[in-house]
Amino acid sequence: MTIYEIIRRKRDGSELKGAELEFLVQGFVAGDVTDYQMSAFLMATFFTGMTRGETETLVRTMLASGETVDMSSLAGPKVDKHSTGGVGDKLSFIAAPIAAAEGILIPMISGRGLGHTGGTLDKLESVPGLRTAFSPREFRDLVEDVGMAIVSQSSEIVPADRKMYALRDVTATVECIPLIVGSILSKKLAAGLDALVLDVKVGRGAFMDSLERGRELGRYLVDTAVRLGLRATAVLTSMDSPLGSAIGNALEMTESVDVLKGQGPMDVRETSIELAAHMIHLGGLSSDLGEARIRATAALDSGRALEVFTRFIVAQGGDPAFIDSPSALPTAPVVHEATAPVGGYIDSIDALEIGLTSVELGAGRLTMTGSIDRAVGIELLVSVGDHIEVGCPVARIHASDDSSNASAIVRVLAAIRIVDEPPTRVGRIIEIISQVG
Repeated sequence: MTIYEIIRRKRDGSELKGAELEFLVQGFVAGDVTDYQMSAFLMATFFTGMTRGETETLVRTMLASGETVDMSSLAGPKVDKHSTGGVGDKLSFIAAPIAAAEGILIPMISGRGLGHTGGTLDKLESVPGLRTAFSPREFRDLVEDVGMAIVSQSSEIVPADRKMYALRDVTATVECIPLIVGSILSKKLAAGLDALVLDVKVGRGAFMDSLERGRELGRYLVDTAVRLGLRATAVLTSMDSPLGSAIGNALEMTESVDVLKGQGPMDVRETSIELAAHMIHLGGLSSDLGEARIRATAALDSGRALEVFTRFIVAQGGDPAFIDSPSALPTAPVVHEATAPVGGYIDSIDALEIGLTSVELGAGRLTMTGSIDRAVGIELLVSVGDHIEVGCPVARIHASDDSSNASAIVRVLAAIRIVDEPPTRVGRIIEIISQVG
């Protein structure tokens, strides 16, 4: 058995044996398989795919690359929420505290940005002092003490995914469904979950750009999770336009706090409540989804979710000053507004183009080891369906210098389509895929 032969067989569309996948993944973690060899395997998989059996073996092998966290002694249902990646997606910072306020325990192992989508950890680390690297024991203690924790993969927890995830980001292999399933479920199983709610993004700014592909991924995730002993539900949500108004790491943390305080964009609020409700229901704390939605709404509106969020920030070493004073987060030195060249109705806001513009500003990575600027990003000042006059501000660009600010203004204006007639407004929630149908 050689790495060359494994890559060749996958390139030619053969179904790999379990021992071959184990040899590949274990060798990569140990350093015997090089980055360029794993990159070749990832690209071969991107084009030829995997069978369900291969994918299940991949998940188990990635999971076995490190330790798992024993959460069994904690009293309460262990449920997580995971997003497949979108533009302006800060829902974990809202849905998780809502569900935790209702008694759900949330051990969340998250990742960094992939492609044009922002990363949960990158956003969190905008908060001064906040840590995301913890030992398995510390991770468990955080969940017990606060009710939730958001941590990174480490050399102890799913190291195979940590290394493969970084390569996928810079080798254009992010959208491969079996690799997505392997990445998500290996992390989630390592966290000792009872159940998992999956936010599967669909549309222009998602890795699944069509409803058909979104359904395929949602079904694949739910089926594989259930085969591995994990209850799961997938919620398909629209990502044709950015979620909320803020795109960029520190900007999204500020918007998350706004929503937790009862303000902020309505689409962020409503989607957060829906995902939290599924977490509450899947965890067995409600008789039906209607009751779970009522409980989730009450947890948000009462301020209990904000209290959990504040405890979470402090427990992970963060300075909570930004909750009352957003200026405590990194701020960009150059901020200018983009104004509408014509009047009319906002027909669409291209989520992919907005995401790519944010990366160009420095909010995302262009290389595996690249750095990011947590202060830069885009604030959308309009939403689809809004009526505006010529010269009306439509976006605020936060940049590191005048040149990148000017370039971003051009791209953002090109991404916003203005028409004469009002468009039909649509909600974020598309459909639900559960393990029973």
